[in-house]
Amino acid sequence: MFELSEEHHAIRAAVRALCADKVAPNAAAADETGEFPQASFDALRAADFHAPHIPEAYGGAGADALATVIVVEEVARACAASSLIPAGAKLGTMPLLLAGSPALRERYLPPVARGEAMFAYCLSEPDAGSDAASMKTRAVLDGDAWVLDGVKRWITNAGVARYYTVFAATDSGISAFVVERSDAGVSFGAPEKKLGIKGSPTREVYLDSVRIPADRIIGEPGTGFTTAMRTLDHTRITVAAQAVGIAQGALDHARDHVRERRQFGRPVADFQGVQFMLADMGMKLEAARQLTYAAAGRSEREAADLTFFGAAAKCFASDVAMAVTTDAVQLLGGYGYTRDFPLERMMRDAKITQIYEGTNQIQRIVMARQLLKD
Repeated sequence: MFELSEEHHAIRAAVRALCADKVAPNAAAADETGEFPQASFDALRAADFHAPHIPEAYGGAGADALATVIVVEEVARACAASSLIPAGAKLGTMPLLLAGSPALRERYLPPVARGEAMFAYCLSEPDAGSDAASMKTRAVLDGDAWVLDGVKRWITNAGVARYYTVFAATDSGISAFVVERSDAGVSFGAPEKKLGIKGSPTREVYLDSVRIPADRIIGEPGTGFTTAMRTLDHTRITVAAQAVGIAQGALDHARDHVRERRQFGRPVADFQGVQFMLADMGMKLEAARQLTYAAAGRSEREAADLTFFGAAAKCFASDVAMAVTTDAVQLLGGYGYTRDFPLERMMRDAKITQIYEGTNQIQRIVMARQLLKD
């Protein structure tokens, strides 16, 4: 039977305790104000949970894919917006880990490991969402520099992050680059007004003749799209982990409520209809967790079926999160519909997991192609 290692159990216990003390108290305020949860970031950074996947060679904690999944899951259980701190760090830096030169990694990964800088992943555009290959952002080689022009949309951590992995069309195909917030010509749009994860900033990134040194390209020219897709194979699993964490938090609150809430002279939890709902929620959640952990194992060893498992975990877990949070609101009745309880926030937060890093319709296409390929 599959069992987590003692180290993984210890990581879960440590993150859960930290989140109960330092992250969960900030969740409602981040949702109300839409401000980045700096206190949560500081707490995660102090415990080395802000970017746990960074290898030890670059000053990071060196967490494996499963440990990183557990960190994201436990943070999301307390605050979905805060879980985008470790999840976003992996998304933004994974292209460097997969294809970056040793010099590029040495320059940009240690500041992330120390918590001095954040990374953002710039793939989507106003007219290139699911169809990422149709991007219009352009990079032109001019002597010993690349000049980038274009607009990126739906960028997590835009404005807060110091570094940006930017994908742009070049003469040889799509290429990937590291752009710094301080580079001349970089600017940002207004924060998006979102349904959920309001404490995680989302903005457009504008690139107006941004001139960067030629050595800031990630991998060879024309290999950027492959790097982008390989990155998503790994990081869709962290979206799945976020979804699992949100669902677990919702189930925990709903379970506690129905135990305490009394109607008709008895606890609501005594009614069979409620028990059936809880059973279905728990069953779906555990199935999502096991699929996510199985995908994390494949991510760690770069398994041949990683693309299928990454898409499957993200798709299934996010659908489960939406279903579980909706049922959790229902179990609380009128209370669930108010901001006095965290369930309505969790339901709103869950929705984005079905959309970003590829909608669940795209995930089903990815899975089908993998099945038909064999």
